[in-house]
Amino acid sequence: MGNRLTLVSHGATAATRATAFPVDEPLADPAPLPAAGLGRVAVALRGPEARCAQTAAALGLAARVDPALRDLDFGAWRGRALDAVAAADPEAVTRWLTDPDSAPHGGESVAALVDRVRTWLDDRPADPAPVVAVTHPSVVRAAVVAALGAAPAAYWRVDVVPLARVVLRGGPGRWSLRWLTPGAG
Repeated sequence: MGNRLTLVSHGATAATRATAFPVDEPLADPAPLPAAGLGRVAVALRGPEARCAQTAAALGLAARVDPALRDLDFGAWRGRALDAVAAADPEAVTRWLTDPDSAPHGGESVAALVDRVRTWLDDRPADPAPVVAVTHPSVVRAAVVAALGAAPAAYWRVDVVPLARVVLRGGPGRWSLRWLTPGAG
């Protein structure tokens, strides 16, 4: 049966609502959230950013920080709207969206993110205790790509909205996508 890992995308922020590259910002609405569907939680983890901490708290989870669950590093694009970046440098945005190894913003490439998340998945302890990880849409996308054994170019074919949940089962090198819930986006 293997490990059960539930990945929860953090709640909406000003950046997610504006289609902008995020900074370490709070949730737009930090109200309590229903934890229904999480099942039994033996271990709760979260990304280090404020939006992950607030989402975990809103779900009633006492989650510990796991630095590997940090958001994609958007470099110089952090805090800027996608439309503004595309207007200023359309070639860079096209390169970023079509070449997973490209990082024209000076941050982390999509391929590097997928590798980071794949390593994190493969380093999960062989423990059947259910784990919930509150993280970012980018990390959830990368986890789905890694679990399916897809190439990093598939990253853009996975749409993850705020509060989406993905359940993976398995273990190192043998993760399977169990289900995906749409979230609140």
